[in-house]
Amino acid sequence: MDTPTLRESLTDSIRYWEPRRIVYNVVLAVITIFYFVVNLPASKHALSINSLLFIFLLAVLANVAYCAAYLADVFTQLSGFREIWRTYRWVLFVIGLAFASVITRFWALGMFAPGTE
Repeated sequence: MDTPTLRESLTDSIRYWEPRRIVYNVVLAVITIFYFVVNLPASKHALSINSLLFIFLLAVLANVAYCAAYLADVFTQLSGFREIWRTYRWVLFVIGLAFASVITRFWALGMFAPGTE
């Protein structure tokens, strides 16, 4: 098979990663909401305009970190390992989601249940 163009690799990468971004964001939101609910009523006291803005900032940063997958994906698609990569790139998604979930858990515990991390 011919080596794909940069445009083809970018298009394939967007087609693959963007639907999974929804799953990524939902999982991180569920983790945050879970720790908020589990630590009620104390977690209500942690809510303020500043904490909500901080949560928004963390959500944006989580999505910026998600974009790192594009670098690996496009780079690998332009190599001779394209077909193998396209079969197994879900592993990168799972590892990245697990990593982001652990970080989200620690942040949520720190915000909604300080001292229990």
